[in-house]
Amino acid sequence: MLVQFMVKNVLSFHDEAILDMTAINAYKEHKCNLIDNGDKEKYLRVAAIYGANASGKSNLHLAMFYFQKIIMESLNNVDSESMSAIEKYYVPFKFESDKKNSEFQVIEIIGDYEYKYGFEYNDRCIVTEWLYRKNLVSKRTVIIFERTTDYIEFGASVRKECDLYKDQVPEETLVLSFFNKLKMKTTLFNEVYSGIMDTFVLENDFFENPRLIEAFLPPIIDFEKEKLLAFLSAIDTGIKDIGYDDSEKKKRFFTVHKGKDNKDYPLNLFFESEGTIKSIMLFIYARTAILKNKSIFVDELNIKLHPLLLKFIIDLFYDSDSKAQLIYTTHDTTLMDKRYFRRDQIWFVQKDDYGYSKLMALSDFKVRSDATFEKDYLAGVYGGIPYLKEFNLKEDK
Repeated sequence: MLVQFMVKNVLSFHDEAILDMTAINAYKEHKCNLIDNGDKEKYLRVAAIYGANASGKSNLHLAMFYFQKIIMESLNNVDSESMSAIEKYYVPFKFESDKKNSEFQVIEIIGDYEYKYGFEYNDRCIVTEWLYRKNLVSKRTVIIFERTTDYIEFGASVRKECDLYKDQVPEETLVLSFFNKLKMKTTLFNEVYSGIMDTFVLENDFFENPRLIEAFLPPIIDFEKEKLLAFLSAIDTGIKDIGYDDSEKKKRFFTVHKGKDNKDYPLNLFFESEGTIKSIMLFIYARTAILKNKSIFVDELNIKLHPLLLKFIIDLFYDSDSKAQLIYTTHDTTLMDKRYFRRDQIWFVQKDDYGYSKLMALSDFKVRSDATFEKDYLAGVYGGIPYLKEFNLKEDK
Protein backbone atom coordinates (compact mmCIF):
# COMPACT_ATOMS: atom_id res chain seq x y z
CA MET A 1 0.00 0.00 0.00
CA LEU A 2 1.32 3.40 -1.01
CA VAL A 3 1.68 5.87 1.87
CA GLN A 4 3.77 8.60 0.28
CA PHE A 5 5.63 9.45 -2.92
CA MET A 6 8.24 12.21 -3.00
CA VAL A 7 10.04 13.71 -5.98
CA LYS A 8 12.64 16.47 -6.15
CA ASN A 9 14.35 18.10 -9.13
CA VAL A 10 12.63 15.85 -11.65
CA LEU A 11 10.99 17.38 -14.72
CA SER A 12 9.10 20.54 -13.66
CA PHE A 13 9.27 19.70 -9.93
CA HIS A 14 12.40 21.61 -8.92
CA ASP A 15 11.54 21.67 -5.22
CA GLU A 16 10.39 18.74 -3.15
CA ALA A 17 6.85 17.59 -3.94
CA ILE A 18 5.09 15.01 -1.76
CA LEU A 19 1.91 13.12 -2.61
CA ASP A 20 0.70 11.89 0.79
CA MET A 21 -1.97 9.17 0.94
CA THR A 22 -2.24 9.43 4.73
CA ALA A 23 -5.70 10.59 5.77
CA ILE A 24 -6.16 13.58 8.06
CA ASN A 25 -7.75 12.16 11.19
CA ALA A 26 -9.52 15.42 12.01
CA TYR A 27 -11.71 15.03 8.91
CA LYS A 28 -14.77 12.94 9.72
CA GLU A 29 -16.45 12.88 6.31
CA HIS A 30 -16.55 9.85 3.99
CA LYS A 31 -14.92 7.28 6.26
CA CYS A 32 -15.68 4.63 3.62
CA ASN A 33 -13.11 6.42 1.41
CA LEU A 34 -10.35 5.31 3.77
CA ILE A 35 -8.29 2.17 4.31
CA ASP A 36 -8.11 1.08 7.93
CA ASN A 37 -4.81 -0.71 8.40
CA GLY A 38 -5.42 -1.52 12.05
CA ASP A 39 -3.28 1.26 13.51
CA LYS A 40 -3.96 4.92 14.33
CA GLU A 41 -3.35 6.06 10.77
CA LYS A 42 -5.81 5.60 7.94
CA TYR A 43 -5.04 5.92 4.25
CA LEU A 44 -6.76 7.25 1.15
CA ARG A 45 -8.29 4.81 -1.31
CA VAL A 46 -8.48 7.44 -4.06
CA ALA A 47 -6.61 10.68 -4.81
CA ALA A 48 -7.51 13.06 -7.65
CA ILE A 49 -4.92 15.49 -9.03
CA TYR A 50 -6.10 18.59 -10.90
CA GLY A 51 -4.18 21.21 -12.83
CA ALA A 52 -4.12 23.35 -15.94
CA ASN A 53 -2.55 22.16 -19.17
CA ALA A 54 1.26 22.21 -18.83
CA SER A 55 0.98 22.70 -15.05
CA GLY A 56 3.00 19.55 -14.37
CA LYS A 57 0.35 17.12 -13.13
CA SER A 58 1.32 14.59 -15.82
CA ASN A 59 4.95 15.10 -14.79
CA LEU A 60 4.12 13.72 -11.35
CA HIS A 61 2.71 10.63 -13.04
CA LEU A 62 5.80 10.46 -15.29
CA ALA A 63 8.08 10.83 -12.26
CA MET A 64 6.56 7.69 -10.73
CA PHE A 65 7.16 5.93 -14.06
CA TYR A 66 10.83 7.03 -14.11
CA PHE A 67 11.25 5.97 -10.48
CA GLN A 68 10.08 2.45 -11.28
CA LYS A 69 12.08 2.24 -14.52
CA ILE A 70 15.34 3.16 -12.79
CA ILE A 71 14.73 0.45 -10.19
CA MET A 72 13.87 -2.10 -12.89
CA GLU A 73 16.71 -1.24 -15.28
CA SER A 74 19.64 -0.08 -13.14
CA LEU A 75 21.17 -3.57 -13.22
CA ASN A 76 20.80 -3.96 -16.99
CA ASN A 77 23.97 -2.14 -18.09
CA VAL A 78 25.68 -5.09 -19.71
CA ASP A 79 28.31 -3.12 -21.59
CA SER A 80 29.99 0.25 -21.36
CA GLU A 81 28.39 1.49 -24.58
CA SER A 82 24.79 1.09 -23.41
CA MET A 83 23.06 4.01 -21.73
CA SER A 84 22.56 3.41 -18.03
CA ALA A 85 19.12 3.72 -16.44
CA ILE A 86 20.14 6.76 -14.41
CA GLU A 87 21.48 8.44 -17.54
CA LYS A 88 18.30 7.65 -19.45
CA TYR A 89 15.96 8.82 -16.70
CA TYR A 90 17.91 11.75 -15.32
CA VAL A 91 15.58 14.60 -16.26
CA PRO A 92 16.26 17.49 -13.87
CA PHE A 93 14.50 20.84 -13.92
CA LYS A 94 15.38 22.41 -17.28
CA PHE A 95 15.16 26.14 -16.64
CA GLU A 96 18.28 26.37 -14.51
CA SER A 97 21.92 26.40 -15.57
CA ASP A 98 23.20 24.49 -12.53
CA LYS A 99 22.07 20.87 -12.90
CA LYS A 100 21.56 19.39 -9.44
CA ASN A 101 20.92 15.82 -8.33
CA SER A 102 17.43 14.37 -8.64
CA GLU A 103 15.72 12.51 -5.81
CA PHE A 104 12.91 10.03 -5.25
CA GLN A 105 11.46 8.52 -2.10
CA VAL A 106 8.52 6.22 -1.46
CA ILE A 107 6.91 5.00 1.75
CA GLU A 108 5.05 1.71 1.44
CA ILE A 109 3.26 -0.57 3.89
CA ILE A 110 4.03 -4.21 3.22
CA GLY A 111 2.57 -6.66 5.73
CA ASP A 112 3.37 -5.58 9.28
CA TYR A 113 6.07 -3.11 8.25
CA GLU A 114 6.38 0.38 6.81
CA TYR A 115 9.33 0.78 4.45
CA LYS A 116 10.94 4.08 3.52
CA TYR A 117 13.06 3.75 0.40
CA GLY A 118 14.69 6.39 -1.76
CA PHE A 119 17.74 7.51 -3.71
CA GLU A 120 19.50 10.61 -5.00
CA TYR A 121 21.19 10.41 -8.38
CA ASN A 122 22.55 12.18 -11.42
CA ASP A 123 23.48 10.91 -14.90
CA ARG A 124 26.77 9.43 -13.64
CA CYS A 125 26.09 7.65 -10.35
CA ILE A 126 23.83 6.93 -7.42
CA VAL A 127 24.78 9.62 -4.90
CA THR A 128 22.85 8.32 -1.89
CA GLU A 129 20.37 5.51 -1.32
CA TRP A 130 18.52 4.37 1.78
CA LEU A 131 16.05 1.81 3.09
CA TYR A 132 14.47 1.84 6.55
CA ARG A 133 11.89 -0.50 8.08
CA LYS A 134 9.39 0.46 10.78
CA ASN A 135 7.50 -2.17 12.78
CA LEU A 136 3.86 -1.01 12.80
CA VAL A 137 3.23 -2.69 16.17
CA SER A 138 6.30 -1.69 18.18
CA LYS A 139 6.87 1.53 16.12
CA ARG A 140 10.60 0.72 16.14
CA THR A 141 12.54 1.80 13.04
CA VAL A 142 15.71 0.02 11.91
CA ILE A 143 18.20 0.67 9.14
CA ILE A 144 18.26 -1.90 6.35
CA PHE A 145 20.99 -0.04 4.48
CA GLU A 146 22.44 3.40 3.82
CA ARG A 147 24.59 4.13 0.81
CA THR A 148 26.75 7.06 -0.33
CA THR A 149 29.36 7.34 -3.07
CA ASP A 150 31.96 6.18 -0.51
CA TYR A 151 30.32 3.27 1.30
CA ILE A 152 27.34 0.93 1.72
CA GLU A 153 26.39 0.21 5.33
CA PHE A 154 23.90 -2.58 6.09
CA GLY A 155 21.78 -2.94 9.20
CA ALA A 156 22.14 -5.88 11.58
CA SER A 157 19.25 -7.88 10.09
CA VAL A 158 20.94 -8.31 6.68
CA ARG A 159 24.58 -7.33 7.27
CA LYS A 160 26.15 -10.79 7.42
CA GLU A 161 24.66 -11.92 4.11
CA CYS A 162 24.89 -8.61 2.21
CA ASP A 163 28.44 -7.62 3.19
CA LEU A 164 29.71 -10.48 1.01
CA TYR A 165 28.50 -8.70 -2.13
CA LYS A 166 28.49 -4.98 -1.37
CA ASP A 167 31.81 -4.30 -3.15
CA GLN A 168 30.28 -5.69 -6.36
CA VAL A 169 27.54 -3.05 -6.60
CA PRO A 170 28.39 -0.67 -9.52
CA GLU A 171 28.15 3.07 -8.88
CA GLU A 172 25.28 3.43 -11.36
CA THR A 173 23.28 0.49 -9.93
CA LEU A 174 20.82 0.68 -7.07
CA VAL A 175 21.48 -1.53 -4.05
CA LEU A 176 17.81 -2.52 -4.08
CA SER A 177 17.99 -3.63 -7.72
CA PHE A 178 21.26 -5.50 -7.18
CA PHE A 179 20.14 -7.53 -4.16
CA ASN A 180 16.68 -8.16 -5.58
CA LYS A 181 18.37 -10.22 -8.33
CA LEU A 182 20.48 -12.33 -5.97
CA LYS A 183 19.31 -15.62 -4.50
CA MET A 184 19.49 -14.94 -0.78
CA LYS A 185 18.01 -16.25 2.45
CA THR A 186 16.42 -12.89 3.20
CA THR A 187 13.41 -12.02 1.06
CA LEU A 188 13.34 -8.42 2.26
CA PHE A 189 14.75 -6.89 -0.95
CA ASN A 190 12.33 -8.89 -3.09
CA GLU A 191 9.40 -7.77 -0.94
CA VAL A 192 10.32 -4.09 -1.14
CA TYR A 193 11.00 -4.30 -4.88
CA SER A 194 7.66 -6.04 -5.48
CA GLY A 195 5.85 -3.58 -3.22
CA ILE A 196 7.09 -0.64 -5.29
CA MET A 197 6.11 -2.38 -8.53
CA ASP A 198 2.64 -3.05 -7.11
CA THR A 199 1.67 0.41 -8.37
CA PHE A 200 0.53 0.14 -12.00
CA VAL A 201 1.56 3.38 -13.75
CA LEU A 202 -0.77 3.73 -16.75
CA GLU A 203 -0.28 6.30 -19.50
CA ASN A 204 -3.35 8.14 -20.78
CA ASP A 205 -3.37 6.07 -24.00
CA PHE A 206 -2.73 2.68 -22.38
CA PHE A 207 -6.02 1.32 -23.74
CA GLU A 208 -4.86 2.00 -27.31
CA ASN A 209 -1.95 -0.42 -27.03
CA PRO A 210 -2.94 -3.64 -28.88
CA ARG A 211 -0.10 -5.57 -27.25
CA LEU A 212 -1.54 -4.87 -23.78
CA ILE A 213 -4.99 -5.96 -24.93
CA GLU A 214 -3.59 -9.14 -26.50
CA ALA A 215 -1.63 -9.94 -23.33
CA PHE A 216 -4.27 -9.22 -20.67
CA LEU A 217 -7.71 -9.73 -22.22
CA PRO A 218 -7.59 -13.46 -23.19
CA PRO A 219 -7.12 -14.73 -19.59
CA ILE A 220 -10.04 -12.56 -18.48
CA ILE A 221 -12.24 -13.95 -21.26
CA ASP A 222 -11.13 -17.51 -20.49
CA PHE A 223 -11.57 -17.42 -16.72
CA GLU A 224 -13.58 -14.34 -15.71
CA LYS A 225 -15.90 -13.66 -18.65
CA GLU A 226 -19.02 -13.68 -16.47
CA LYS A 227 -17.63 -10.92 -14.25
CA LEU A 228 -16.49 -8.86 -17.25
CA LEU A 229 -19.90 -9.18 -18.94
CA ALA A 230 -21.63 -8.15 -15.71
CA PHE A 231 -19.38 -5.07 -15.62
CA LEU A 232 -20.09 -4.23 -19.28
CA SER A 233 -23.81 -4.61 -18.61
CA ALA A 234 -23.56 -2.38 -15.52
CA ILE A 235 -22.00 0.45 -17.56
CA ASP A 236 -24.61 0.16 -20.36
CA THR A 237 -22.42 -0.86 -23.31
CA GLY A 238 -25.00 -3.12 -24.96
CA ILE A 239 -22.41 -5.92 -25.17
CA LYS A 240 -23.94 -9.36 -24.61
CA ASP A 241 -20.81 -11.47 -25.10
CA ILE A 242 -17.10 -11.11 -25.76
CA GLY A 243 -14.53 -13.52 -27.15
CA TYR A 244 -11.52 -13.99 -29.36
CA ASP A 245 -10.33 -16.16 -32.22
CA ASP A 246 -6.73 -17.37 -32.01
CA SER A 247 -6.77 -19.69 -35.00
CA GLU A 248 -4.44 -17.30 -36.82
CA LYS A 249 -1.14 -15.80 -35.70
CA LYS A 250 -2.79 -12.63 -34.41
CA LYS A 251 -5.74 -12.90 -32.02
CA ARG A 252 -8.98 -11.37 -33.25
CA PHE A 253 -11.21 -9.99 -30.51
CA PHE A 254 -14.93 -9.52 -30.95
CA THR A 255 -18.02 -8.49 -29.02
CA VAL A 256 -21.61 -9.63 -29.56
CA HIS A 257 -24.66 -7.37 -29.65
CA LYS A 258 -28.34 -8.31 -29.81
CA GLY A 259 -30.33 -6.94 -32.75
CA LYS A 260 -34.01 -5.95 -32.85
CA ASP A 261 -34.66 -9.30 -34.50
CA ASN A 262 -33.25 -10.97 -31.38
CA LYS A 263 -30.30 -12.32 -33.40
CA ASP A 264 -26.67 -12.08 -32.22
CA TYR A 265 -24.36 -9.85 -34.24
CA PRO A 266 -20.56 -10.02 -33.76
CA LEU A 267 -18.47 -6.84 -33.92
CA ASN A 268 -14.71 -6.43 -34.08
CA LEU A 269 -13.66 -5.17 -30.64
CA PHE A 270 -11.77 -2.28 -32.20
CA PHE A 271 -15.01 -1.04 -33.78
CA GLU A 272 -16.34 -0.42 -30.28
CA SER A 273 -15.98 3.10 -28.90
CA GLU A 274 -12.66 4.08 -27.37
CA GLY A 275 -14.51 4.64 -24.09
CA THR A 276 -15.73 1.04 -24.14
CA ILE A 277 -12.24 -0.33 -24.87
CA LYS A 278 -10.77 1.85 -22.12
CA SER A 279 -13.45 0.61 -19.71
CA ILE A 280 -12.56 -3.01 -20.49
CA MET A 281 -8.88 -2.36 -19.81
CA LEU A 282 -9.70 -0.44 -16.63
CA PHE A 283 -11.79 -3.41 -15.50
CA ILE A 284 -8.75 -5.66 -15.91
CA TYR A 285 -6.39 -3.37 -13.96
CA ALA A 286 -8.97 -2.45 -11.31
CA ARG A 287 -9.95 -6.06 -10.66
CA THR A 288 -6.29 -7.06 -10.32
CA ALA A 289 -5.64 -4.14 -7.97
CA ILE A 290 -8.70 -4.80 -5.82
CA LEU A 291 -8.15 -8.56 -5.54
CA LYS A 292 -4.40 -8.26 -4.86
CA ASN A 293 -4.25 -4.96 -2.90
CA LYS A 294 -2.31 -3.05 -5.54
CA SER A 295 -2.36 0.60 -6.63
CA ILE A 296 -3.09 2.26 -9.98
CA PHE A 297 -1.75 5.65 -11.08
CA VAL A 298 -3.51 6.81 -14.27
CA ASP A 299 -2.79 9.94 -16.25
CA GLU A 300 -5.93 11.73 -17.51
CA LEU A 301 -8.34 9.05 -16.30
CA ASN A 302 -11.33 11.06 -17.52
CA ILE A 303 -10.32 10.91 -21.21
CA LYS A 304 -12.99 9.04 -23.25
CA LEU A 305 -15.14 8.45 -20.15
CA HIS A 306 -18.49 10.05 -19.34
CA PRO A 307 -18.44 11.69 -15.88
CA LEU A 308 -20.94 9.11 -14.58
CA LEU A 309 -18.74 6.29 -15.84
CA LEU A 310 -15.72 7.96 -14.27
CA LYS A 311 -17.53 7.99 -10.92
CA PHE A 312 -18.52 4.34 -11.44
CA ILE A 313 -14.85 3.37 -11.92
CA ILE A 314 -13.78 5.36 -8.86
CA ASP A 315 -16.50 3.79 -6.72
CA LEU A 316 -15.06 0.34 -7.45
CA PHE A 317 -12.13 1.23 -5.19
CA TYR A 318 -14.36 1.99 -2.20
CA ASP A 319 -14.33 -1.71 -1.36
CA SER A 320 -14.00 -2.28 2.38
CA ASP A 321 -12.35 -5.67 1.91
CA SER A 322 -9.48 -4.36 -0.23
CA LYS A 323 -6.50 -2.06 0.24
CA ALA A 324 -6.38 -1.12 -3.44
CA GLN A 325 -5.71 2.52 -4.29
CA LEU A 326 -6.42 4.72 -7.29
CA ILE A 327 -4.47 7.89 -8.07
CA TYR A 328 -5.36 9.82 -11.17
CA THR A 329 -4.81 13.15 -12.91
CA THR A 330 -7.73 14.91 -14.56
CA HIS A 331 -9.24 18.12 -15.91
CA ASP A 332 -12.81 17.00 -15.21
CA THR A 333 -14.16 18.95 -12.24
CA THR A 334 -17.65 17.41 -12.18
CA LEU A 335 -16.65 15.08 -9.32
CA MET A 336 -14.81 17.78 -7.36
CA ASP A 337 -17.60 17.78 -4.84
CA LYS A 338 -17.93 17.27 -1.08
CA ARG A 339 -20.54 14.58 -1.82
CA TYR A 340 -17.84 12.34 -3.29
CA PHE A 341 -14.45 13.39 -1.93
CA ARG A 342 -12.81 14.31 1.33
CA ARG A 343 -10.69 17.44 1.41
CA ASP A 344 -7.46 15.41 1.70
CA GLN A 345 -8.28 13.43 -1.46
CA ILE A 346 -8.13 16.41 -3.81
CA TRP A 347 -4.77 17.72 -5.04
CA PHE A 348 -3.65 20.55 -7.32
CA VAL A 349 -0.55 21.20 -9.40
CA GLN A 350 0.29 24.85 -10.08
CA LYS A 351 3.15 26.10 -12.27
CA ASP A 352 4.60 29.59 -11.84
CA ASP A 353 5.97 31.97 -14.48
CA TYR A 354 9.44 30.37 -14.26
CA GLY A 355 8.28 26.80 -14.88
CA TYR A 356 8.32 25.56 -11.27
CA SER A 357 5.52 23.09 -10.50
CA LYS A 358 4.10 22.92 -6.99
CA LEU A 359 1.90 20.14 -5.59
CA MET A 360 -0.73 21.14 -3.03
CA ALA A 361 -3.64 19.39 -1.32
CA LEU A 362 -7.05 21.00 -0.91
CA SER A 363 -6.54 20.41 2.81
CA ASP A 364 -3.57 22.83 2.72
CA PHE A 365 -6.09 25.65 2.24
CA LYS A 366 -7.97 24.96 5.51
CA VAL A 367 -11.21 24.55 3.59
CA ARG A 368 -14.49 23.88 5.40
CA SER A 369 -16.10 20.52 4.71
CA ASP A 370 -19.23 22.26 3.36
CA ALA A 371 -17.33 24.42 0.84
CA THR A 372 -18.20 24.31 -2.87
CA PHE A 373 -14.95 22.75 -4.09
CA GLU A 374 -15.57 22.96 -7.84
CA LYS A 375 -16.91 26.54 -7.82
CA ASP A 376 -14.02 27.80 -5.70
CA TYR A 377 -11.46 25.92 -7.82
CA LEU A 378 -12.73 27.35 -11.10
CA ALA A 379 -12.72 30.80 -9.48
CA GLY A 380 -8.97 30.38 -8.86
CA VAL A 381 -9.12 30.09 -5.07
CA TYR A 382 -6.83 27.04 -4.98
CA GLY A 383 -4.70 27.66 -8.07
CA GLY A 384 -4.14 24.89 -10.59
CA ILE A 385 -6.14 26.64 -13.35
CA PRO A 386 -5.01 28.42 -16.53
CA TYR A 387 -4.96 32.20 -16.29
CA LEU A 388 -6.38 33.17 -19.66
CA LYS A 389 -5.93 36.54 -21.32
CA GLU A 390 -8.09 38.26 -23.87
CA PHE A 391 -7.28 37.13 -27.42
CA ASN A 392 -8.81 37.64 -30.86
CA LEU A 393 -8.05 35.51 -33.95
CA LYS A 394 -8.81 38.40 -36.26
CA GLU A 395 -6.04 40.76 -37.32
CA ASP A 396 -5.59 43.83 -35.17
CA LYS A 397 -7.02 46.97 -36.75
